[in-house]
Amino acid sequence: MAKSKTTYICSACGASSAKWEGRCPQCSSWNTLEESIETPRSSRFEPLAGTTSVRSLADVQATERPRTPTGIPEFDRVLGGGLVAGAVVLIGGDPGIGKSTLLLQTLVSLSRTSRVLYVTGEESAEQVALRAQRLDVVTPDVSLVAEIRLESILASLDQERPDVAVIDSIQTLYSAELSAAPGSVSQVRECAAQLTRLAKQSGISLVLIGHVTKDGSLAGPRVLEHIVDTVLYFEGESHSSFRLIRAFKNRFGAVNELGVFAMTDNGLRGVTNPSALFLSEHSDEVAGSCVMATQEGTRPLLVEIQALVDSAHVPNPRRLSVGLESARLAMLLAVLHRHAGVVTHDQDVFVNAVGGVRITEPAADLPVLLAIMSSLQNRCLPKGLVVFGEVGLAGEIRPAPRGQERLREAAKLGFSKAMIPRANAPKQPIEGMEVWAVDRVETAIERLRQA
Repeated sequence: MAKSKTTYICSACGASSAKWEGRCPQCSSWNTLEESIETPRSSRFEPLAGTTSVRSLADVQATERPRTPTGIPEFDRVLGGGLVAGAVVLIGGDPGIGKSTLLLQTLVSLSRTSRVLYVTGEESAEQVALRAQRLDVVTPDVSLVAEIRLESILASLDQERPDVAVIDSIQTLYSAELSAAPGSVSQVRECAAQLTRLAKQSGISLVLIGHVTKDGSLAGPRVLEHIVDTVLYFEGESHSSFRLIRAFKNRFGAVNELGVFAMTDNGLRGVTNPSALFLSEHSDEVAGSCVMATQEGTRPLLVEIQALVDSAHVPNPRRLSVGLESARLAMLLAVLHRHAGVVTHDQDVFVNAVGGVRITEPAADLPVLLAIMSSLQNRCLPKGLVVFGEVGLAGEIRPAPRGQERLREAAKLGFSKAMIPRANAPKQPIEGMEVWAVDRVETAIERLRQA
C-alpha cells in the first residue's frame, strides 16, 4: 500500500500542489488551496482503462436518448423535457430553500412508473419520513437508504438497480479509499467521479444535491460542475414564497431555462403564469415603472423594471441596481447624457427588477433608460407599454433574440403597445398591438414625448 501524503488542492479549479501557496498556480485564485491527505492506490481507476477501439465520427450512430418526465412540468422544462438515462444532474441552492422537498416530490411522482432510490446523508430515515408526512404524499414505492459511505452507496445502487436515484448530499459522502474528511475537495471529487461512472455504466439517472458557499457558488472543486451533465441552481428570497430553478449547464437541453415554483404547505407547486409574479399591481399609473419582455431560455417573461431618481445630498451620487447588472447602469446613464442630453450627475439613481428575479441579458438596457426618464420627469409611461432592446455606446438600439416570442407573450397578457428595436419589427402585424420600432436612444425618448 502506498504511503499517505499531504497535498493542497484548489477548491476553484481542482489543481493540486505539493505545498501551500497563497495563490493557486493554475487559476491564480487567492486563498483557495486546501490541505488534503490522500492515500493513492493504482487500482482505483482500473475501470476507466478500457480497450475501446478508435472509430470514425461518421460511423457513430447518433440516437436521441428517451426522456423520463418527472411529473412536475416546471422541473421538466428546466431539465429540457425530463430525465435522461445515465445522466447526472447537480442541483445547488441555499439551505432550506426546498431542494430536498422538490426531489422527494419528484421521486414520489416517478415511483408510479419507475424504480427510485433516495440516499440521505444529511437526515435520518425518520426525518425523511416526517417530511413526506408533512407533504402528504404516498411513498410505498420509494426506496430509502441513510448512508454516507461511498462504497456502501455504490453497493446499494448496484443491488437495487433503480431507474432514478437522489444523493442528498454529495458533500456528506466519503470514500474509505481517502483519509480526508467528508466535504473536502478530494472527497467530493472522488465521490462524484465514482457515482458518475456508475451512472454512465448502468444507465441510472442520478441527481446530486450540492451545498453552496456564502457567495452563492457550489461548494467543492470546480471540476464537480464539469463532471456532471446538468447544473441547476435554486434561487429565491427568504421572505418570498416563490422559488426559481435556473439551468446553467445542460448537455441534453437549453441553458438558462427557468422554472418557477411556489412554496405551499404541501410542498413546491409549479407556477403556470410566471409573468404575473414579476408585474406589480398598481391601482394607478406610477412614474418610474416600465415593463420589460425578457427571455429566459425558451420562455418569454414579462418583468417590471422600477427606477427612482432623486436629488443627491452627497458629493458622489449613488448608483444602485437590484436584479440587474450594476456595471451597465453607469454606462447607460452616460449614454443618456451624451446622446439624449439628459443630465443625472447630481441625482441618485436606483433601479430594481420586481419579484426578486435576476436579469443578465442586455435587452434590459432600453427599459432601464425609459424607467429612469419616467422617474426623472415624474411622468408615467403610456399604459399597456412593453419594452425591450440593447443600447450601444453610440446610442444605437440593437436587436434582441426571439423578439417575436416576446411580443406574442406580451400580447397574450393584454399589452397593446411595444417599443422595440427596428431590427425586431414583425413582418406581419400582431393583432391588438401597436409596435413602435426605434433605432436610436434619442428617437425612443422623442417617441414617448409624442405619446
